[in-house]
Amino acid sequence: LLPLKANGISSNTTNCPVKERRALLKLKAGLKDPSGWLSSWTGRDCCEWVGVSCDNDTGHVVKLDLRSPDICGDIVDDDDGAPESALEDYKPMCLSGQVSPFLLALKYLTYLDLSHNNFQGNPIPSFIGSLKTLTYLNLSQASFGGLVPPQLGNLSNLRYLDLTFDINSRQELRVSDLNWLSGLFSLNYLNLEGVNLRKGSARWPEKLNMLSSLTELHLPGCQLSEFPESVSFVNFTSLSVLDLSFNNFNSTMPQWVFNITTLLELTLIHSELKGSIPAVAEGALCKLRKIIFSLNSLTGNISELAVGLSGCNNSNLEELDLSTNEFNGPLPDSLGLHRCLRVLRLYRNSFWGPIPSTLGNLSRLVELDLSFNNMNELEILKISSYRGSSLKFRSTHGWVPEFNLSLIAIENCQLGPEFPKWLKNQKKLSSMTLSGAAISGTVPDWLWKLSQQLQILDLSENQMVGKLPRFLEFDFGALVNLASNRLEGSFPLWSDVIALSLRNNLISGPIPANVNRHMSALVLLDVSNNSLTGDLPSSVSRLENLIFLDLSNNALSGDIYAGWNIMPGLTILDLSKNNFSGHIPCQMCSLLPSLEWLKLSTNNISGELPSCLLNCTRLHTLDLGENRLHGVIPQWTEKSLNTLSELILRSNSLSGRIPEQLCNSLNLHVLDLANNDLFGPIPRCFGNMSGMKSLEPHSWSPRSYKSLYFGSIELSMKGRLMEYLKLIPLVNIIDLSRNNLSGEIPPEISNLSTLKALILSNNRLTGNIPSNISELKQLETLDLSFNHLSGQIPPGMSSMTFLNSLNLSYNNLDGEIPGGTQFTTFYPSSFEGNLGLCGLPLLRNCSSPGPDAPNHDNEDDHGELWFYASIVLGFLVGFWSVCGTLVIKRSWRQAYFRFADKIKDKLYLTVFRLVIRFKQSHSNSNCARI
Repeated sequence: LLPLKANGISSNTTNCPVKERRALLKLKAGLKDPSGWLSSWTGRDCCEWVGVSCDNDTGHVVKLDLRSPDICGDIVDDDDGAPESALEDYKPMCLSGQVSPFLLALKYLTYLDLSHNNFQGNPIPSFIGSLKTLTYLNLSQASFGGLVPPQLGNLSNLRYLDLTFDINSRQELRVSDLNWLSGLFSLNYLNLEGVNLRKGSARWPEKLNMLSSLTELHLPGCQLSEFPESVSFVNFTSLSVLDLSFNNFNSTMPQWVFNITTLLELTLIHSELKGSIPAVAEGALCKLRKIIFSLNSLTGNISELAVGLSGCNNSNLEELDLSTNEFNGPLPDSLGLHRCLRVLRLYRNSFWGPIPSTLGNLSRLVELDLSFNNMNELEILKISSYRGSSLKFRSTHGWVPEFNLSLIAIENCQLGPEFPKWLKNQKKLSSMTLSGAAISGTVPDWLWKLSQQLQILDLSENQMVGKLPRFLEFDFGALVNLASNRLEGSFPLWSDVIALSLRNNLISGPIPANVNRHMSALVLLDVSNNSLTGDLPSSVSRLENLIFLDLSNNALSGDIYAGWNIMPGLTILDLSKNNFSGHIPCQMCSLLPSLEWLKLSTNNISGELPSCLLNCTRLHTLDLGENRLHGVIPQWTEKSLNTLSELILRSNSLSGRIPEQLCNSLNLHVLDLANNDLFGPIPRCFGNMSGMKSLEPHSWSPRSYKSLYFGSIELSMKGRLMEYLKLIPLVNIIDLSRNNLSGEIPPEISNLSTLKALILSNNRLTGNIPSNISELKQLETLDLSFNHLSGQIPPGMSSMTFLNSLNLSYNNLDGEIPGGTQFTTFYPSSFEGNLGLCGLPLLRNCSSPGPDAPNHDNEDDHGELWFYASIVLGFLVGFWSVCGTLVIKRSWRQAYFRFADKIKDKLYLTVFRLVIRFKQSHSNSNCARI
């Protein structure tokens, strides 16, 4: 510490009073100092000790600065953090223990800073309130807990008070009453961020009104729930900074906030504010430098705000952030009048219309984000003045804005069709996002020349064309997203990129054998849905930092395991929809110890499913569907089973019984074993699977780079394969179709209260449909077709209001189809092939003969006539259908459904029913094939 001559404080005095030196040694004795930070506290001259400053004339200790330079909060387990072995030798400069009351011996102390230490939830010492000479007190981020002592209100000379509390801490720091603040009448700065003020928050503005000298007030995350519309008087005559972010106001924005005429910065992030901005007088906000209202539910246009900022001789506005609200309407031209504006964030609203060309006048603007301003149909109907669908950037020919941006984000706004030429003059760009901007032209060469200064380049979701440069150098740590365009060329070798997404393009050729030398910094690599060919080179496994690798939907081939090395950080591996062959290596778990997502579906992988693969203890998703695997499903370890969320083994040749061990899974919510050779009964313990009883998001995807990567899986829903991306954690499904399962459907399966889809078709199941199946209230898809189920359809199924896809066809069900609004929406094909069923939507009614029944002999004659007529017509129609299928290659069943739905004629329905039944009864005969 250098001598502070200006204020008379020095650390070089030799006049340290003995009493004060002893008090400091007592303080040190009560503290825990594992790093030896205070080891200099020896000798007679305490003014030379670290963190101690003395008055240059008297030698009295006036300043004690023990702010830790390290992070000393609660230690929280984090899977992404470094292993304990890497930290065990590191000793951060963190103090803990007890603050000794001997500190009171420092009678002249004006400055006390104990911030960023770890006092492990110990309360703030109440005796600090007796240090009457204090003008500066900083106890922020020091892990104090409990009740803030009201004795702090005795510090009448205090000008600076910071009690910021880490909201992620296991402890809690709270205030029961704010009345003690009234004694701090000299206070200029107050920060209570993260301190729980819930119990003492009643009429909080009026209690703080008494601090007339206050210039900065920070109350973010204080659990305030009251934002009164009015206060008795506004006495914030000096207040320049007001931060009320991250509270729970759930109210409109009160008028009095805009009546603080001295205000320079107003921050209300994520404060649950709603409604429109109140009316503001013209020029009332001219002094404001920062307006940050992001992450709320504010509505309407921003005309009132524009009025308050208009009429200023010299606008001071430097930052305007209205992002993530529900504002709508066109942007006012007056935005271009605030010549001091540096940051303009309007993303995730519903603004529409042309972007004002006056924005080009903002010569100091460095950050412009207008992304995601799209309105849905309901919002459009509410606004009578609506004139467009989204923001449109209409620059005139030759338009050259005065600003020189470092960040531009125009995402899902119309910027194209050509690549904007005015961007060529933005020489300081480090972040460029033009995703979904309707650009269809060629990527200009000058853009690639900016690569060395770009940290973010996102041109995804356009229709850009051109050939990618083979070699480029980016700023270290760059994120490059060019997904979903029509870019061509070979696999690029771009150095210093940590995330590269080229999915859905026209990249062709092999993966370079030296990719690890040119792109060693890669963390994420997504080149899915392109035209890559050749083997998977071992150099890919030498990308030591790689966490996400997606090469799916290409034409890669060769052995799935060819010289792979250990990749300690690889979390996601997707090689699906290629032509890989060979066996799944038993070393997979040891080579990829961090693996959470493994998708190898739709390849030519053969062999048995190795049991050692199931020992990957962090695996959440395993998709090996549509390969040539055989053998039985092996047993999981308990630890790996508890992490498993999605298991997809469909369309292989797996045999044996379904392992009952799956019932013990804690998180399994997608189970797809369809199209195999499994036999035996459905385990009754399936009703115990807890993952099917909750809609809580299951852990399945990476925790970072989510804007660049979304893993996908294909599941059978509503009679067809559907691709799921972000909604995977919310899909609960069991698909056991097209196997040889037998026995009854276990009634325990109705315990799976949040099951979305149950597909058991094409098996040999018998017995009744469980009577309690209606307890599956969340079920949307139920397919029990092509089994041997009998009995009636449970009447309670008509109450399954979420059910929108039902197939009970080709069983032995009888009785009347349940009535109710849900069942009347299904097609007849949902119930076909059950000769005993009657009632809507089938044309077979369920009326039984009564006392006045017609002559049965006459009815039998008619029935016989109809029967023979049906046989003749069946032959003719069948002959025609066979000839037709030789050309159009349609199955009998598909032809029946198409024809029956088209003509709805009873005679032809009868004919086709007989044909289908005859085919089922004589499936192995030449007659049936004819």
